Amino acid sequence: MRIAFYAPMKPPDHPVPSGDRRVARLLLATLRTSGHLVGLASRFRSFDGRGDETRQARLARRGATEADRLIARYRARPRAQRPELWFTYHLYHKAPDHLGPRVAAALAIPYVVAEASIAGKRADGPWRSGYRDALAAIAGADVVLAMTEVDWQGLATVVPRRRLLRLPPFLDPAPFARAPRDRAALARRHGMDPDVPWLLAVAMMRPGAKTESYLRLGAGLGLLGDRAWQLLVVGDGPCRDTVRAALGDSRVRYAGGLRPSALPAYYAASDILVWPGVSEAYGMSYLEAQAAGCPVVCGDEPGVRAVVRHGCSGLMVPPGDARALADALGRLLDDGALRRRLGRTARAYVARRHGPVAARAVLDRAVALARPAP
Repeated sequence: MRIAFYAPMKPPDHPVPSGDRRVARLLLATLRTSGHLVGLASRFRSFDGRGDETRQARLARRGATEADRLIARYRARPRAQRPELWFTYHLYHKAPDHLGPRVAAALAIPYVVAEASIAGKRADGPWRSGYRDALAAIAGADVVLAMTEVDWQGLATVVPRRRLLRLPPFLDPAPFARAPRDRAALARRHGMDPDVPWLLAVAMMRPGAKTESYLRLGAGLGLLGDRAWQLLVVGDGPCRDTVRAALGDSRVRYAGGLRPSALPAYYAASDILVWPGVSEAYGMSYLEAQAAGCPVVCGDEPGVRAVVRHGCSGLMVPPGDARALADALGRLLDDGALRRRLGRTARAYVARRHGPVAARAVLDRAVALARPAP
């Protein structure tokens, strides 16, 4: 099937790395593996992170213009070269889809959305226009793919169950599972002691939930007492000074931002991924770490529950409880056998539940369900 792919928040070829970009690329690759011809429809971004109603109105107008341009372009093609399905990834009040519903209706093709979410508290307030537009698109979709239980519960209020499918967050675990544990090389590069347990954090240093997670991480680390540990931080951003002040420098090393291809080696070399995960939709770093056999210590946040299993792939603690975070870290730091057991079960859990085979089956079902009867 010929599929037009669109991500209103961030296109898959955006230069700034993020979990959002990784998932968009994974969806593209998985759809193509199933034999579909998938093309990026547009790089137009509808994202408004400030709650600026004037900006949202301007983006809506620009989106309508872009949709009309696409309609004209597709109609100029022979029918055998036009998209047969429109697929939008990550649709919500801050990034509504102004293109997909309009183009799909004009071409009389199915409209499918993945990782859509509805936050009822945004029905009023600075994002009310984005909320309204996102809600209309979601309600009118032929198939909606929910990636977390939280999203499912919200979507089920407006989407008939026959059009609502579960798509657990996923990744290709192979690059992480086969990454060599070359701890010595990374130790030399970052001034780490290969004989002392390594903690790892992988996240951008930007305002809001990411910085709050770093602050909670710093609070937990401060309660570890005289245990031996080192923390390696992968990530950068405008809040780096705040992060460094929260974490310190004596036992912390900063790797900065890295290419995605470099990350498997860092996960494989580390003993524990620790990340509080404030307001995470789910967090790709959790899946990546587990795929590499690195157990996780994290906050028991609603989104994180979609990708971490307490006692199986890591340890989850009450959100914002620094003492509980320190106790969970201490437990794993003190018990190497437990770390290794959780690492093994984490790798198996991701391969079974969050691998491309399971995702491909759901995506194939979504395409089949959305396709009109001949």
